[in-house]
Formats: sequence, C-alpha cells, structure tokens
Amino acid sequence: MSEKAVIHIVDDDRAAREGLGFLLSSLGLETRDHASAADLLNRLGDQTVGCILADVRMPGMTGLELLDELGRRGCPLPVIMITGHGDVPMAVRAMRAGAMDFFEKPVNGMALVGRINEALAQSRARAGAERERAALARRIESLTTREAEVARAVLAGRLNKQIAADLGISQKTVEIHRHNVMDKMTATSAADLVRLLVAAGWVAD
Repeated sequence: MSEKAVIHIVDDDRAAREGLGFLLSSLGLETRDHASAADLLNRLGDQTVGCILADVRMPGMTGLELLDELGRRGCPLPVIMITGHGDVPMAVRAMRAGAMDFFEKPVNGMALVGRINEALAQSRARAGAERERAALARRIESLTTREAEVARAVLAGRLNKQIAADLGISQKTVEIHRHNVMDKMTATSAADLVRLLVAAGWVAD
C-alpha cells in the first residue's frame, strides 16, 4: 500500500498555520502543523511522501537552518519556503540550499497549491523509484553465488556454451542457473535481465 502524502506546515504564527491548513484541507489534502522547526524534526519520522511548507523567520531554528538540517538528515520531502519579509538574497540562499520554491506573504493560494501538487507528484515519484530500487536489491541478494556468476556472464554477452566453459560446468547446468536467475529477477528476456542488472549498478566485465 502506498504511503499517504502529508503536507507539513511549519510556522510560529498560529493564524498562518491554521489559514494554510484550512485551505489545503478544503482541497482534500492532509496536513500537519508545527509551531517550530524543532517540532517538525521531532515528529517527522521516516515519512517519504509529502512536502514541507516552512516559514523563513521563526524563533530558534529558522526556516533556512531547518532546510540545512533536513538536507543533512537526507529528508526526501520537497520543501517550499514562505516568508513575510522575503528578499532576493534570501530566496537565492533558500533555492541553493535545496528549496523547491519560495513564496512571499500574503501567499497566492492557488499558485501555492499548484506548486504543492507538483511537490507531491515529485515526492511520490521519488518514493516509487526508491521502492523499486529496494525491491531490485532484494532480488539481487536472492541470487546464489553461482547464479550471480551466470548473471554477470549474461551481462557480458557470453553465450551459454561460453559460460559453461568459463565456469567449468555443463551447458545444461548453465541453462538451469540462467532460468533461476530469470525467475528470481522477474526478467522476461535476456535484454530485460541486462536492463535490471544495469539498473542495479552492475557493470559488464
């Protein structure tokens, strides 16, 4: 089951949090509000789908410092910065630090919603790609040592009889290992197997 997307609103101004929360909730989006950057960091957990709306000027950890900390933690959620005192240098710094976009208060609600939808689409795509990478890694790990040897030989373009000679086993045994590799990797053809191995980071010898 795919993870439900959550939009985190981080702002020390309660009225601002509630206003954004009402707007987004009215559009069927799930939100959580945080009165500080520290509160977000304490409650975020390992969520992989969603986005963060963070005010720039907050007591304690600022929005820009939060952006830096999220980067250090490897947080995959896109971040959109919001401020009532924005200027060009601040916007440039936020974008360089990894922010997806930068909005000044009063925020154009529809423009923000459009950007949030783009952020959620980006987040879902990234999470989906990560799930695929993890599944592929599990398939690779399921290969026996001999199956991995055969898979590498296939990646190198070796024929079954060549693989048999290289490994000192019968061609029939190679065919069995190759069948097992195809089955474990859920590959439909040799070309498909090569694509999967390359996606897993394998390089032909």
